[in-house]
Amino acid sequence: MSDDQRSARLRRYSNMGVLAQVTFEVTEPDGRATTADSRARFRASLEVARAYAEDPQGWLVLTGASGSGKTHLAAAIANRCMERGQPIFFAFVPDLLDHLRASFNPEHELSYDELFEQVKSIPMLVLDDLGSQSVTSWADEKLFQVLNHRYISGLPTVITTNTPSEKMGDRSRSRIEDARTSRILNLGGERSRAVSGIGTLEPAMRQSMTFEGFQPAGRSASRDARDTLAGALQMARAYAADPDGWLVLLGNSGTGKTHLAVAIANQRLERGDEVFFAFVPDLLDHLRYTFSPESRVTYDELFERVKRAPVLVLDDLGSETTTPWAYEKLYQIMVQRHNARLPTIITTRKLPSATGDPIASRLNDPRVVMVMPIEAPDFRQGGASASNTPSEPGQR
Repeated sequence: MSDDQRSARLRRYSNMGVLAQVTFEVTEPDGRATTADSRARFRASLEVARAYAEDPQGWLVLTGASGSGKTHLAAAIANRCMERGQPIFFAFVPDLLDHLRASFNPEHELSYDELFEQVKSIPMLVLDDLGSQSVTSWADEKLFQVLNHRYISGLPTVITTNTPSEKMGDRSRSRIEDARTSRILNLGGERSRAVSGIGTLEPAMRQSMTFEGFQPAGRSASRDARDTLAGALQMARAYAADPDGWLVLLGNSGTGKTHLAVAIANQRLERGDEVFFAFVPDLLDHLRYTFSPESRVTYDELFERVKRAPVLVLDDLGSETTTPWAYEKLYQIMVQRHNARLPTIITTRKLPSATGDPIASRLNDPRVVMVMPIEAPDFRQGGASASNTPSEPGQR
């Protein structure tokens, strides 16, 4: 097998999905940080990540609460290294362990020994969400073998984790925290918010993202775009007045999808409805976090809230890491809400359409789903309202 074939296989196993589009050029300097401290931490970490991607030496460890930008920076590093021709393997740690277990099957594409050796020895390895894997002696041993080999060999490695170091195995911890080889960046964020704040709208969003604040005439110089935006506003108002089935707001970043979704949520809240609002990657992070002993709610409690919320807003569907676990959770949410025809607002940049994809089949069901394409330029990149219209949160 040639080196190119091996690299292609590793990229398939990397399963970066939408993260393959994450670059430093599209990264906001402050990330999605909401406090002065977390913004400063992200800006500093961004500069270190940029430099590391140009000349990876030693280990870079990114720590911090869910949603602080760790995975975004790790993906940007990985993609820059691939642009430079450096072979990389990007692995969400629980999925990596699943791949290793599956490789014991004689019919598997790669043998266990071949896959394990390539992971250990790849010139650049990214281990995303270390500590989120199931705690078993086998998993701990495999991870230590990978870390120890790369530590001894001096191979560049990027690690993201929100697990306190004292909860890691002593052997792995000694490798990760060795100041001679590792640089540790803490992106901050309050761990206690990881579950307690999920589902609620930030006051600033509620105040700025209203129907009255959505002005189609000021968002584009193009008449066609203004007409599209006016149509989206009209549909969102009608749905907010009588939410039935699902509404999918489809468009590129900066077209106002999240603004309209929040405006709908605002109106339903004012009428006494319970609304659950979630940025999809954060929702999946929160669900994973519920397995932690530190979580204030159980997995079942949070998952049931999402599945059965009277009104659910899923913001930026498709921006999540496409792991089998993440897909299964989203599928379970979609099935429950589709079958019950529960009011659901979804914003997305691309509507899935693959044949046989059960999520795509539900999102494209005209009996339940209304799709509103919004074809307009990113109003944050210029135009009459770029300076006075609230932007969508994060990089959506």
